Amino acid sequence: MRFGIVLFTSDRGITPAAAAKAAEERGFASFFVPEHTHIPVKRAAAHPVTGDASLPDDRYTRTLDPWVALATAAAVTERIELSTAVALPTEHDPITLAKTIATLDHLSGGRVTLGAGFGWNTDELTDHGVPAGKRRTVLREYLEAMRALWTQEEAAYDGEFVQFGPSWAWPKPVRPDLPVLIGTAGTEQGFRWIARSADGWITTPYEHDLLLERLRLLTKVWQDAGRTGAPRVVALAGRPDPAQLAEWAAAGVTDALFGLPDKPPDEVLGYLDRLAAKLAATGGPG
Repeated sequence: MRFGIVLFTSDRGITPAAAAKAAEERGFASFFVPEHTHIPVKRAAAHPVTGDASLPDDRYTRTLDPWVALATAAAVTERIELSTAVALPTEHDPITLAKTIATLDHLSGGRVTLGAGFGWNTDELTDHGVPAGKRRTVLREYLEAMRALWTQEEAAYDGEFVQFGPSWAWPKPVRPDLPVLIGTAGTEQGFRWIARSADGWITTPYEHDLLLERLRLLTKVWQDAGRTGAPRVVALAGRPDPAQLAEWAAAGVTDALFGLPDKPPDEVLGYLDRLAAKLAATGGPG
């Protein structure tokens, strides 16, 4: 199992570049950041934790752009994977986003993984012109269109929400099959979507008690869809519990992510030191 870091970015506290550099220096394998373009004040969409319009963390309203954040991280690191947990591709133009991601992957030496979500905040999506009832269809088309631009010399796409004729677009990602992970609840519907259109699953923070059961379902859906190998599974972890991590690894979890506190840089670096020390009992963070 690999260990990674997720930084819920904001315009205060440690910067993504400093956090990623420190994580790499301590042997962590991956660095993830989230995305929200904005949070409508008035909305019908309830947060999945609070169950209403209130937010569990004001960083939702202060989140940095993920691709700019990861670009700054790429500039000061050499090995650590750069990813999102999760990005919201449907809030962008897919042609432009494909260029952004491919450029970052090219400049970072092939270190980018796209972690994407359908978007719980349907009012946020509505402001971007995404019908709430079509968000899964829109994301599927966006991913298909971006993959065409990433892999084909003359790319074209004709869907309900994305259309463009034969086009040239470089750079291409270092890996033509740039990995795509989907952050969603562990349901059969979500796993069918992953088996059809993605390479793995990012858990929600609420899967801990049922994670092993969810993993069995994911494996079944993956195999029933005719996918070979095993999906990548990135689990959002809480405290570094060696027994739990060993159980997860045996069940098919490939990565455990640990969140950084929203604190000044010195406190975050101290937290990383303590976390790396605790994970040493499992073989270290790398």
